[in-house]
Amino acid sequence: MKKKKISIGMIFVYLLLIFWAMTTIYPLLWVFQNSFKAKNKILENSFALPTGALFTTANYRKAFRDLNIFRAYKNSLFISTMVCIIVIILAGLASFALVRYSFKLKGLLQTIVIAGMMFPVFATIIPVHRMEVLWGLANTGSWLKSMLSVILPQVAGNLSFAIVVLSGYIKGLPIELEESAFLEGCTPFQIFTKIVVPLTKPSFATVTIFSFLWSYNDLFTQMFFLRREEFKGITTLLNNITSREGTDYGLMAAAVTLVVIPMVIVYIFLQKYIIKGMTAGAVKG
Repeated sequence: MKKKKISIGMIFVYLLLIFWAMTTIYPLLWVFQNSFKAKNKILENSFALPTGALFTTANYRKAFRDLNIFRAYKNSLFISTMVCIIVIILAGLASFALVRYSFKLKGLLQTIVIAGMMFPVFATIIPVHRMEVLWGLANTGSWLKSMLSVILPQVAGNLSFAIVVLSGYIKGLPIELEESAFLEGCTPFQIFTKIVVPLTKPSFATVTIFSFLWSYNDLFTQMFFLRREEFKGITTLLNNITSREGTDYGLMAAAVTLVVIPMVIVYIFLQKYIIKGMTAGAVKG
């Protein structure tokens, strides 16, 4: 086998990527190591490894004892999971209809989908809040209604992206498979569930991962709709720690670590689906 020659340009690219990776990974490692130090030791030895007298688990004990982390996890995971499920169902059906069917106002609907990606949540939060107050969802004492008041805006915010990604992938599928299934007596819904969905798994995985991460990381919407302490998610809890605990950097570092861990785990195990789904949709779209 011939050895591949590495050019000077490639060496420069690899060095640049390594530097970029370090600037991204090191802050996470810095926060993680400082979460095992007492708050009065962080400013003195913020870059030292938490060994010997520096090591302590007091920050994590305080986080689980005083902050009710598990309740915040439950709220965030419920919201993010429901957002993923609803987005997958609605975006999948909408993408299939927009790609495979011709009907009036199809072009207008496609334009609206693209336009939906251009409006930030900040521009629509006031009318959305007023609408949900009229529906009896926002600012209530019901846990389920409060969760729904966050889920609906997040679903709306993720739909356009999901439809664009799924549409680009579905366009690249051979239509002959669907025609054959139709001749065999399959209904459009059966064609979608038994042919389109299995063939577009990478793209669905991409939509699922991004919808989950965006929902999990969302702070603005949750601050607007989740006012009660028992309804707040993990990102809102972290924001409260910043304003309430002040300079307790040890507790803040522990809380940040607990917030980031689920996202890191999700990305590590599902990163291949992110890359595969995005590249496939881009090429086939």
